Amino acid sequence: MIVIKSRDEIRQMRESCRRAAQVRDELARSVAPGMTTRMLDTLAATLIEKMGGTSAFLGYRGYPGNICLSIDAEVVHGIPCERRIEFGQIVSIDVGVVYGGFVGDTATTVMVGVTDPDVVRLVRTTEQALAEGIRMATDGARLSDISHAIEACAVRAGFSVVRDFVGHGIGRKMHEDPQIPNYGRPGKGPRLKTGMTLAIEPMVNMGDYAVEVMEDGWTVLTADRKPSAHFEHTVAVGEDGPEILTAAA
Repeated sequence: MIVIKSRDEIRQMRESCRRAAQVRDELARSVAPGMTTRMLDTLAATLIEKMGGTSAFLGYRGYPGNICLSIDAEVVHGIPCERRIEFGQIVSIDVGVVYGGFVGDTATTVMVGVTDPDVVRLVRTTEQALAEGIRMATDGARLSDISHAIEACAVRAGFSVVRDFVGHGIGRKMHEDPQIPNYGRPGKGPRLKTGMTLAIEPMVNMGDYAVEVMEDGWTVLTADRKPSAHFEHTVAVGEDGPEILTAAA
């Protein structure tokens, strides 16, 4: 069942999402060669606590980190550890914050001194795919209009979208109905209505869309080990169009 939020609930979600966006942006500014992903996770824990929130990820189905940090061919759900970030890598930072009983979920991909033009294009395309998907999140549209817009943007650039992992509804729980694939034909699925809140998150691969999960049970890798980029916003469907709840503060 897709939960329709009241205006007051949307107001409360703005607060959780604002905090998630602030943590995301502070972490993105802090990424540097030589840092371990655990250092970023520790910083995230400090920031979330200072804001009066809690991590939506820590302990979720046994997940051991405060955030997810995925590097290069890691698509999503990378576990913070002692791995050091290196010059030329791309780092996906995925943040979930619970505040006031609601969840804010957002992600960005940071380029650490990247000079490879194809990798730069991958990251920019994924960010653009998110923007094009969000643009379709309007009252009366169909859910798959979002999916199709994301896929079309990625495919035009010569990339592929991950099919095994998808976006999702969000609110009092991190994962609510509906699931939001990043591919598909337009005009399918439920109609979007004012008050729906969606976590839209394209995961775009440089190579094939196939992925596999590592032995840790969490980290998702591209099957061909080519780079992948990931962006995410929590969005509310509104009367006047989509509202990005996790926009930069």
